[in-house]
Amino acid sequence: MLVRFVVENLFSFGERKEFNTLPNQRLKTLNHHKYSIEGFDILKITSIYGANGAGKSNLIKALQLFQKLIVEAEIPFRLTDSQFKFNSDNKKQVFAIEFIQEDTAFYYGIELLDTLILTEELYLSGLGQEEDRLIFERKTDEDETTTITFLEDFEKDERSQLLKSILLEEFVKPNEPILKLISNRDNKFLQEVKKAFSWFAETLQIITPESKPRDLAHKIEINKEFKRYAEDTMCSLHVGITSLASEKKELKDFFGEDNENSLDKLIKEVEKSPKKMIGIRSRRGDEIILVKEDDQIWAKRLQIGHTGRNDKSALFDLEDESDGTIRLLDFMPVFQNITTKNKLFIIDEIERSIHPLLIKELVKKFSLDDKTHGQLIFTTHESNLLDQEIFRQDEIWFAEKNEHGSTDLYSLSDFKEHKTIDIRKGYLNGRYGSIPFLANLQDLNWHEYDTTQ
Repeated sequence: MLVRFVVENLFSFGERKEFNTLPNQRLKTLNHHKYSIEGFDILKITSIYGANGAGKSNLIKALQLFQKLIVEAEIPFRLTDSQFKFNSDNKKQVFAIEFIQEDTAFYYGIELLDTLILTEELYLSGLGQEEDRLIFERKTDEDETTTITFLEDFEKDERSQLLKSILLEEFVKPNEPILKLISNRDNKFLQEVKKAFSWFAETLQIITPESKPRDLAHKIEINKEFKRYAEDTMCSLHVGITSLASEKKELKDFFGEDNENSLDKLIKEVEKSPKKMIGIRSRRGDEIILVKEDDQIWAKRLQIGHTGRNDKSALFDLEDESDGTIRLLDFMPVFQNITTKNKLFIIDEIERSIHPLLIKELVKKFSLDDKTHGQLIFTTHESNLLDQEIFRQDEIWFAEKNEHGSTDLYSLSDFKEHKTIDIRKGYLNGRYGSIPFLANLQDLNWHEYDTTQ
């Protein structure tokens, strides 16, 4: 679960800004939206609004870069040229995050200057109720010399000190984070680090507008519960889908035997992968899953069932479906997971290619369900979602550029509106900011730019 995320000097975030999922204690609506973990409350859903260019997608991109930095244990290329452009000098970039994994709260932060990681620290968070407890803190000076301070029990242990020396001498680099490195050590004092790393690697899931459905053919084929869930949901949305199926063939039968070298290369990739499974995109755009089962490499492809004239059924490939249908299919694992598991899904432009009524029904179903387990955070322009029967006021956030060109973030709960007010109308009227400034189009003399004459 995400508690808060802090970013500074990245994309459109010049000043340090915080996004959080903390409930406003004065609000008493939709109490089932509050998850209580060890007596600490966080919210299960958040929508983020803002005009084009306001920076709401930059918040998602920042978190995605942060995740990539941790999981791949190296500074992403894009991060080295992503500083806030209006800064007068070269300043450090800051990422900090507070989260809960397996009922344990963590604080993790990184400070970077160009390709140098100045500070990296991991604490057991006291969530503002108790003092934070150090797990490790790493510092690198201008000479690229790195020091690490671990928790007290580790520092007092002789064998652990040997591990520390080996890490510093052979593994730690000034331009690489060490969270993943330490999570792979089998030291008894560092077991919580594995838990923290798994939040970045497994719990946090980010979906961008360019995302495509992943592993659906495999999930449909092996997981009957998911297949039933996805079919029932897609059928209930009345987009013409009657069934979901997985086409499964042996590798050589699927691709043919003409190009033996390519097949051997694919087989080696499957064998090297941790899950003995890889996904590739065909020229047509649909995903082909290659997986090893029962000592055999299989190719699987998702197929969509439709019913036409005289109730005749037919299966179609994913490339034959609309962008909206593909986007909805991408959301099937999302909504199943956040309903049943402690997963966090962050979606940029959740309404992309989907009819407003459909996306509202999906979000509303999650909102009103009092037995969910996961978190959903998304950016959107869809004003139909601004409904206090679906969201608490502290679950609606806005992004807006300030006079310095830097993105500001704030919650609707800052305005202290009544729970019965029409917030959609107020938003469209500019009451909360974060909407485009529209010039009078009648004053624009378009014919002055007519190049056909």
